[in-house]
Amino acid sequence: MTRRDCFLVGAVILCVLFAPSFSQLAAQTIAEAGALEVAGHAPLGDVFAETNELAAPVYTLGPGDELRIRILETQDLSVESTRVSTEGYLSLPLLGRVPVEGFTVAELEENLAHRYSSYVLDPHITVEMLGFRSQPVSVIGAVRQPGVYQIDGVKTLVEVLSMAGGILQDAGYTVRVTRRLEWGRIPASGERIDPTGRFSVADVRLAAVTAGESPRENIVVKPQDVISVPRGETVYVIGSVAKSGGFVLSERENISVLEVLALAGGLSKLAAPKNARILRHSEMTGDRQELAVNIKQILQGDSPEVSLKGNDILFIPEAGSKVALNKAVDTALRIGTGLMIWRVGR
Repeated sequence: MTRRDCFLVGAVILCVLFAPSFSQLAAQTIAEAGALEVAGHAPLGDVFAETNELAAPVYTLGPGDELRIRILETQDLSVESTRVSTEGYLSLPLLGRVPVEGFTVAELEENLAHRYSSYVLDPHITVEMLGFRSQPVSVIGAVRQPGVYQIDGVKTLVEVLSMAGGILQDAGYTVRVTRRLEWGRIPASGERIDPTGRFSVADVRLAAVTAGESPRENIVVKPQDVISVPRGETVYVIGSVAKSGGFVLSERENISVLEVLALAGGLSKLAAPKNARILRHSEMTGDRQELAVNIKQILQGDSPEVSLKGNDILFIPEAGSKVALNKAVDTALRIGTGLMIWRVGR
C-alpha cells in the first residue's frame, strides 16, 4: 500500500469516528439557539433584521455630486474629478454621456465595468465620492437661517435644525416633516399620507426630541424633505399685571390662567381679578367672544382652573377703572408691536 493510500484510509477512519460528535455538536448548537428564543431572546433572523433597519441609508447619486473614477488596468481612462450634470449624466472617456442618477456607488462601479469591458479586458473600476451636492433639504418657518441645505451623508432632524441656526424664540411645539413617498414613509408616531397620496407627513414634538425623551422621533432626514417649524400660538396678558405681553406656547397646546399670571409677574396692587375677562376668537363666527373669569375665586380655590388657548387675550382691569373693554380689545389687537413676547416651556 502506498503512502497516499494510507493517508486516504486514515482520513476515512477519522470521519467515521468523529461524525457522531460533529452531529451532536450541531444538534446542541441548534438546541441552544432554540432555548435562547424560548427564553425571550430575539431570534437570529430578528437580530439581523434589526441590524438592517438601523443601518445607514445608502447614498444615491444625483446632480452636483463630484466623483473620482479610476480604472486599475489603465490610467489613461481614469478621471480624477467629474461632476454629475443637472440632467444626471457623467461625461467619460470613450463612453460619452452616461446616466448615473439614482445609482449607488457600488452599482455605478458595476455598470461602468460592464460598459468598459468592450475596451478593457476584465476592468476593475473604483468610484470615490469627492463631494455631496444632491441631497437638498428645505428648512422653513421659525428658524434662524431658513433655506435649502445640502445634506452630506446621514443627518438627523436635530442636526438639520442646528444647521439652520436653531429654532426662534417664538417657535411652536412641533416640527412638521414632509417627505416624498419614493424615500419611504416617515418612521414617527402619527405619520400619515397627505391627500395627494404622494407625501408622507409627520408632526414631531420638539421637546421630546431635544430633551432626549423620544430618540426614535429624531428621525433621519432624507433628500428633498421639507422641515417646517411653525410659529407658536401666543397667549396675551394685558392690563393690571407686572409684565404685560405675549407668551408663546412653544411646547404645549394650552396654559392655565394662574400659570400665565405667574409668567406675567403676578397681579398689580390695583388689579381687580374678580372682573377679569378672556377674549377668545370664535372659529364658527370669526368674532371674539368675551368670557368672564373670576381669578380671585380661582386663587382662593373656590373655582376650578381655566385654560387659555392660542391667541386668547387675558385682560385684568384695575379696581374702579372706567376703561371700556372695547378699548382694551383695541389695545390687545395692537400688542404685536408694543409688547414683549416670551417663550413658555413645559
